[in-house]
Amino acid sequence: MSKKLGGSGLAKGLTNYGDNEFSLYLRKAFASAAGHSEEMLKKPVVGIAQAPSGFNPCHRTFPELVEAIKRGVISEGGMPFDFPTISLGESFTSPTTMKYRNLLSMDIEEMINAQPMDAVVLLGGCDKNVPAQMMGAFSANIPAIQLVPGPMLPMPFEGERLGACTDCRRYWGNYRAGKMTEEKINLIGTKLAATAGTCAVMGTASTMASIVEVLGISLPNTAAIPAVHSDRIRAAEETGRQAVRLAKKPILPSQIVTPQAIENALVLLLAIGGSTNAIIHLTAMAGRLGIEVSLKTLNTLSEKTPVLVNLKPTGEHYMSDLYAAGGIPAVLRELKPLLHLNCLTVTGKTLGEQLDEVSPWVDRDIIRSMDQPYQDKGGLIALFGSLAPRGAILKRSAAEPALMEKEGRAVVFSSLQDLAQRIDSPDLDVYADDILVLQNAGPRSESGMPEAGCLPIPKKLSSQGVKDMLRISDARMSGTAFGSVVLHVSPEAAAGGPLGLVRTGDRIRMSAENRKLDLLVDSAELEKRRKESSPEQYSPKRGYSKLYAQSTLQAEAGCDFDFLTFEGSSK
Repeated sequence: MSKKLGGSGLAKGLTNYGDNEFSLYLRKAFASAAGHSEEMLKKPVVGIAQAPSGFNPCHRTFPELVEAIKRGVISEGGMPFDFPTISLGESFTSPTTMKYRNLLSMDIEEMINAQPMDAVVLLGGCDKNVPAQMMGAFSANIPAIQLVPGPMLPMPFEGERLGACTDCRRYWGNYRAGKMTEEKINLIGTKLAATAGTCAVMGTASTMASIVEVLGISLPNTAAIPAVHSDRIRAAEETGRQAVRLAKKPILPSQIVTPQAIENALVLLLAIGGSTNAIIHLTAMAGRLGIEVSLKTLNTLSEKTPVLVNLKPTGEHYMSDLYAAGGIPAVLRELKPLLHLNCLTVTGKTLGEQLDEVSPWVDRDIIRSMDQPYQDKGGLIALFGSLAPRGAILKRSAAEPALMEKEGRAVVFSSLQDLAQRIDSPDLDVYADDILVLQNAGPRSESGMPEAGCLPIPKKLSSQGVKDMLRISDARMSGTAFGSVVLHVSPEAAAGGPLGLVRTGDRIRMSAENRKLDLLVDSAELEKRRKESSPEQYSPKRGYSKLYAQSTLQAEAGCDFDFLTFEGSSK
């Protein structure tokens, strides 16, 4: 765990000129160039890590949020300094923002350590930004508080409310099936993301915002405030005030994020029908503090944690509806019997104390009770077996129930390129009862583990009305997506996992009930295939891509870099 040396405020972590008094003198001189008064420079310093970018429309409200945070910091007696970081915009980044999550975490950690601040506000939203900021802040381990920009508002179109990005995928599926014209799909494309903010559904961005709230790293009832709501600006101001309180009376991330807090996060994740990506991100975040996230624990909790939230892609509503229904605190109040209520938060109160202050009102159409849940069991489960020795993830809350106990013939795509070239071929040898398998799309592959695990239904089948098939890969899936999709198969194909040995025509059996995923091919045949083939190796020669290829861990370890984990950083 890294530690900052020296004093506090502007005297913290002085630039080394061999003369500390000169270092502080010079620092103040250059601070004066920015117009800061001597009086303000004596106050506790709050850093504001922000990630605006023209390539990240999710973050376009950041200027007014930064202004509000600064207002809060100054009103509480602190001195704000905002600074830029890498900004990860999912739909604008190639091959995927997942490849650069660890880079942003390094940016956050190093800038927190390199610059003088007594506390830091982390401002980010588009899905990989939040876990990356948490990973960096947990490693730096100074007082930290998160603020997200908030979700978009869904907007009416032809009698139906639309919101990115579950509706994006639904309409695109209709277009691929020939049920919609090109003119119509292009028109809908201008209606899906009508306001600033992150995806309007319980995708990865909203899931991570919810997780950070239950972990106690953000203020209560701030995860679901719509981006364009005035409450979001007031939340920013209060976040700035709380950051100063943390600077004056420190509470460290390592005091807040405990094994019990991580278990609380898993319970909430299951209850909201959250994104599969959250398992990878939460594992990486916890790993920075030496806490293990066990997939077997996930399965245990999933059996006793019902889905309570009726939001897309699992249900029918949007994040703005969740905020109006009582927000994450109302969900946590229902979950109290399953939570560790003594966990500390950035407010200095325990989770239980915060929930005692929650309004009793709740909209039961959006947030169900424990005895009348939306679904009886948790939204996510882990599968193990001969095809996934170290685990795989299934979002059963967004899947077709009829496909949860399934044996079928594999139709294999060896790469994303192979998938793109053949999936819509009229000659593709595929039937509705088959199982689609994608190889070489995992964390160590050239593709960087993209959100490609929700393989499109082959056009020859979608045009016949087929809407779902069992799909298996070492890739990820957008939190906004839906369908019967097995993800994060580990070890991945590129690391020599059994997934890379599957051939078209093999039989695969999945049992959600028994948490099993097996390749029904005898060991002698698999050994023969292993000797006759070798995994595809991604071996870039330079830059960040080389570091990524050399250091990325498997899905069950959060896909962090091996040298950034708590164990790795202590060596």
